Amino acid sequence: MYIAVAEQQGTPADRVNATTQNDVLKEYVARGTFVYPPEPSLRLAGDLIAFCARHYPRFNAISLSGYHMREAGCTATQEIAFSFTNAIAYIDATIARGIEVDEFASRLSWIFDTHIDFFEEIAKYRALRRMWARIMRERYGAKDPNSWMLRTHTQTGGSLLTAQQPENNIVRATLQALAAALGGVQSMALSCYDEALAIPTEKAQQIAVRTQQIIAEEIGVTSTVDPLAGSYYVEHLTNELEERAWKELDHIEKEIGGAVKAIETGYYQRCIQEESYRYEREVESGERIVVGVNKYQTEGEEPTPFFRVNNRALEDEQKRKLEELRARRDETAAARTVTALREAAADDSADLMPPILEAVRAYATLGEICGAMREVFGEYRALAIV
Repeated sequence: MYIAVAEQQGTPADRVNATTQNDVLKEYVARGTFVYPPEPSLRLAGDLIAFCARHYPRFNAISLSGYHMREAGCTATQEIAFSFTNAIAYIDATIARGIEVDEFASRLSWIFDTHIDFFEEIAKYRALRRMWARIMRERYGAKDPNSWMLRTHTQTGGSLLTAQQPENNIVRATLQALAAALGGVQSMALSCYDEALAIPTEKAQQIAVRTQQIIAEEIGVTSTVDPLAGSYYVEHLTNELEERAWKELDHIEKEIGGAVKAIETGYYQRCIQEESYRYEREVESGERIVVGVNKYQTEGEEPTPFFRVNNRALEDEQKRKLEELRARRDETAAARTVTALREAAADDSADLMPPILEAVRAYATLGEICGAMREVFGEYRALAIV
């Protein structure tokens, strides 16, 4: 849809610049917003990466995500290993489509979660960069130094926000943002202090932005590339994290059979479930301190939501726009493109991006496009992990 709008505006393909998250494998592991089984979903992701490499060279066709798995409960070690095994699956799928690794690897982007253990998070980003460069050079033979780079965005941990004493979340996000800056991320966003209560207010969002600006402009951490290089503790922790992550990655790749198998067998899901449960038990027992939750509480404090959206007019307006679209489009042309997409989905060797783009150009809706593929691929039901 983004590409179709760029076409309508007359933007040359080599000038289209955007990022799609599109890391569907993490959905099966952590968030649950999937439609099809893992294999056809991986096919779609591979088709998109290959399509952009051929036609839209400035498009970041995937943003590989450790964030959601970390938010669901995995450890820093697992966040590294799970993210990289997922990335390996996407890279293998793209290479299988006849694209050389150096044709697309530099456009792979990332998003990770900056959690609460300050030094561990700094070490994590340093370990991520070292490991990714090694994977690209040694496993895939990438020659372009840009292919070795791990370009990452980060979001501070939303799951760490507390409804109790929510102003404390400003401090939490600040320390996480500082850890991310010291760890060397390329961009960041801070979870707002009132997100544990409701949709963030404008004031809370402004505080989050100002926090980034203070770190960037006032305290000097951007004056050097790697401020903590040479720290005995940080170097030790980086090595330790890397060693553990390689061990976990090798286990998934060699013993389980890769990312898709790890999803289909429930391995990822069990690991995350166990770590999430352990974390909550530690909080409940007091072994892990969360200020304002299990220690230093305020007597009689009752969290209250700050903001609510209750505007049916927005929903009604969107429905009106959809009805208007369907009334003015060429129904025959739209139906023809949806049929062509359905036929392409049934052909395992077909590239799905051209028929999807044709359907978009004919103003087929997202529901119609997904529905055509659903008829071929079926729907996936999440495993019940016990």
